[in-house]
This record gives sequence, C-alpha cells and structure tokens, in this order.
Amino acid sequence: MAQQLISALNTLLGPQGVLTAAADLEPYVVDWRGVYRGAAAAVVRPANTAQVAAVMKLCAETRTPLVPQGGNTGMCGASVPNAAGNEIVLSLARMNRILEVDPLNNTLTAEAGCVLAAIQQAAAAVDRLFPLSLGAEGSCQIGGNLSTNAGGVNVLRYGNTRDLVLGLEVVLPDGRIWNGLRGLRKDNTGYDLKHLFIGAEGTLGIITAATLKLFPRPAANATAWMAVRDPEAALQLLALMRRHCNDRITAFELISRHSLELVWKHVPGTRDPLAEPSPWYVLTELADAGDEPALRRDLEQALEDALQEELVVDAVIAGSRTQAQALWHMRESIPEGARQEPVMVYRHDIAVAVGRIPEFIREAQAALEARFPTVQLICFGHLGDGNLHYNAYLPERLRSDAAARDAHDVTATVYDIVQQYGGSFSAEHGIGLSKVAELAHYKSPVELDLMRTVKRALDPQGLLNPGKVL
Repeated sequence: MAQQLISALNTLLGPQGVLTAAADLEPYVVDWRGVYRGAAAAVVRPANTAQVAAVMKLCAETRTPLVPQGGNTGMCGASVPNAAGNEIVLSLARMNRILEVDPLNNTLTAEAGCVLAAIQQAAAAVDRLFPLSLGAEGSCQIGGNLSTNAGGVNVLRYGNTRDLVLGLEVVLPDGRIWNGLRGLRKDNTGYDLKHLFIGAEGTLGIITAATLKLFPRPAANATAWMAVRDPEAALQLLALMRRHCNDRITAFELISRHSLELVWKHVPGTRDPLAEPSPWYVLTELADAGDEPALRRDLEQALEDALQEELVVDAVIAGSRTQAQALWHMRESIPEGARQEPVMVYRHDIAVAVGRIPEFIREAQAALEARFPTVQLICFGHLGDGNLHYNAYLPERLRSDAAARDAHDVTATVYDIVQQYGGSFSAEHGIGLSKVAELAHYKSPVELDLMRTVKRALDPQGLLNPGKVL
C-alpha cells in the first residue's frame, strides 16, 4: 500500500514534489532543537493550493495521516512526524509567493511558505510595516506563524499573529478548499472561521495562503538598554514610559543577567553594553511617524525621570540602527546561547497578568530553589504583554542523558504556580507534542470537550497532525 501511495503522490506532484530517500527526509523529521525525531513514509512538496488539496484528498481516501510543516522552527515538536514512519510530511516551502500587496487597503496576501522576513521586506518596499517579529524570522514561514499564533516582540503594540490576519485560504481534511482571502476589516456574516485555524497547529486544516494587515511604516525608531534592580522596578519603569511615550512603545523586554551571560559566553561579537553588572535589564524600542531626534528626546526625558526615581541604575540609548540591532541581537541570541550549554534546558513559555510578573518570578524561583538547590534560571521575555520565557536547568542533568529529557518534575513546579496565578503554560509556542499532557491536566473538561468536538467535526478520521494538541 505504501508503494502505491508513493506512486500516486508522484503522479500528482511529479518527481520534484516527492522525497523518499533517507538523506532527503532527514531535515523534515527532526525539529531544530534536535529534541524531537520521527520518521516519514515520504515528504511531499506541493507547488500550489490545488496540489495540496489533491494530496489531502488522496490521504483521506487511503486514511494516511499527514503532518503539515512550515519552516520547522517551532519549539514544541508540532511539525515533526511520529516514529512509526506511516505519516506523510507536507512541506509548504515551495509555496512562497507574495500574491498581492495593496498599500491603499494596507494588506498583503502571501502563500503559506513565504518566509516571514520576505513578507516584512515586501511590506517595506511599499513603505508599510508588517509588525510580526521574532528571532526565527529569517527561516520561519508565515503558515507556521499562523498555525501557532506566534507572538514575538511587538505584541505590546500590534498584538499576536491572530490580530494581524484578515483572511485565510485553507485546505480541509477531506481535500476541499475554503477560500476566505478577504481583505475586509468588517465582515459580520456568521462565524469568523479563520480563527479556527489560527493557533490550531495544523490539526484542523492546512493554511495555504493569508491576507495580512499592514501598518504605516514608522519614520523614527529609538532603542534603549537599561539596567534595573529587579522586576518590580522594571514594571514601574513600564508604567513611567507609558506616561511619557504612550502607544509609541513597540517592545519592552525583561532580561535576567544569567540569560545574557550565556550569550556573551557563546555568541561571538556580543558584549555587555554597560560598565557595571546588573541582575536585570530592560530592552525597549519606540517607533513613531515623526522625526527621530524628537522621539529620542522623549526617550531621554523618560530615562532622566526613571533615573531620578531610581527605577533605572544605568542606561544606554542606541546611536544608530546598527547599534540598536546589536542590542536586539543579544536579546534574540539567548536561546542560542542556552543551546550551547551541555545541560538540558527546561523551557517554560508562560503568561500571567502583567502586574503580577514580579510576584510570579519571586514565587517560582523560591519553589524551584527549594526543590532543586542547584537550579539555574534563564528568565527573559515580553514584560509588556505578560509573556515570560521562564527557563531552567540543573547543572547535573546533561542533554546527552536520555533521562534528563523527562522534565515533569521541573515543569510541574512552574506550571502549578502559573495555574495559581490564572496564567497560561503556553503563551506563544503552542502545544505540539511537548505539552499535550499539560493541556489535558490544566484545561477544564468543558474546554477540552469543545476542542475535541471541533476536531471531530472537521477531521473525523483524525488524519491531520495526529497526536498534536489533543
């Protein structure tokens, strides 16, 4: 049967659209962190939506499970097949065209395989901004961003990916195509179906194209790196900057020193931009339609007041975009710095209400240190929207030790506290394979039942990305 399926796929897509050799399959069956590894009967690479629909219809007829895959940069294993080798991986990488840019309507329509950076560049070419921005933007694809409802550094001002989408094109599990590529900001004609597929991690349908919101491109930017004594001071600093700068704040990142020490140790060309060490730092960026000197003066005034109120210990304002990019490079390199350590890093992508971030950090740290005396924390994230990457490692647990991958004792300690704070154990990375047990444990029975009802209605055979999310 497998050979008949491969033959049928070759007929549908041609030789360049089907991969079966082990060496060709390798990049598609392991995640970028090397944590999740599976096997696949084949990888298919359709060139257009009609081919995606034909593949999906064939899989439905033969009851073949299928795993949609974008840039394979996710953190939770959602884009990796299982180990059985009976699944097909469908890569959208060849579907990478910008279909339309409409600066008057402030929209851009792109195929799902478009790399995020290419969409940002296409928007910039017509003096517009597509504000989704994250560390993997040079390799992640917009379809994957949509499927995980990616967050990134600009959520404070522009919202998650969900907030940046006007319409979708989706191939359903039976092979039908839903064309919802509408550039409308008002459409009150029943259920807003696009939200079913955004954040569903490819379990309800295959996103093949999207119509995205664009914004006026800021004429001015100002970036500051600030040392603060603790998260409480950082939170008060955020309030002060909002008074001075209102919605011109596009990003406000809280970073622990230990996170940066791993960057300075492992990432060439990075260094501490301040003379004296501090336990905590804030990286903030402002953007405005006005002139840059005026924006910089407003930032300087805010920092002067923050220094007088002893919310900031020291600070530096980037003097150029190159310097600003160097500061952001440090922030975005934290995951890479942690990857270079031989220890197993337990990653917690959590969210609590912004005002409770300092309290959560204190309580979670105390609980971890009480249970694991050697624990080291890598805490950084988007203070402005309440999302922290609250990661931890134990020096004695090495990545080379298979037993170290069982993170339940560490993650349960963190997630139980997140639950007490009414927070989320997955703010922007999704569920995938890694958090299926946590979803079953922390979600209410009503929520889980509603999710399973939707899954059964759209994918009754359970063929799309089986084992992920639910």
